[in-house]
Amino acid sequence: MEKIRAIIIDDEESARSVLSSLLATFCPIVEVVTTCSNVEEAVKQINNLKPDVVFLDIEMPNYAGYELVSFFDEVNFEIIFVTAYDQYAVKAFEVSAVDYLSKPVEIKRLKESVLRLTTKLESANNLNYKTLSENLKEDSVSKIIVRQNGNQEVVATKDIIAIEAKEAYSCIHTSDGNYLMCKNLKHFETVLNQDESFFRSHKSWIINLSHLLNFSKSNLEINLSNNITAKLSKYRKIEFEQAILQ
Repeated sequence: MEKIRAIIIDDEESARSVLSSLLATFCPIVEVVTTCSNVEEAVKQINNLKPDVVFLDIEMPNYAGYELVSFFDEVNFEIIFVTAYDQYAVKAFEVSAVDYLSKPVEIKRLKESVLRLTTKLESANNLNYKTLSENLKEDSVSKIIVRQNGNQEVVATKDIIAIEAKEAYSCIHTSDGNYLMCKNLKHFETVLNQDESFFRSHKSWIINLSHLLNFSKSNLEINLSNNITAKLSKYRKIEFEQAILQ
């Protein structure tokens, strides 16, 4: 399942713990791979773990947080600054940070930052343009971009078994595995609306009829490939039965 790999850098243990908990609870697409208490330690961990993003405090011993970038010839990670001192906001954006969070971190602002980060990461690779070009040649979308282990991958829509809503995220179930995307189900319903293989069976599910095995009228459950069971809304039952007969 797709995750955004993150490192938290803050000299206060409590601040590292609080931010880790907030991300785990409210931004599950972000996986905190480690935390660091200073810039020197962070440089070693970034080189070793190669995160997608660094949540970086500014006020720390020895080096200010924004000095982190001076340790790298090429910065291959995004930065979100987290600090109690608003006067550093301008300095934060001088090093092209994705966003700037003030302590104490508000849940709403944290979610907004992660959404902004996800959008930036998804647009960072020219796979988007190649896939867009290929899709424009078709009557319907045939491929979508997903992220896996920090990299972008192309998934053929025919290999998508179902898409399941997970609060503000969507889990794409495919023949080869699952991908967690920072987009809601309505987004995918719009993207796939020209493909008659896909059917919105429930407020939490879009299914690929090509992967249908059977369904239960009494339990309102749809059995799909890879042992995936989707829900069927009673309000969509008649439309579903018509769709599978076509």
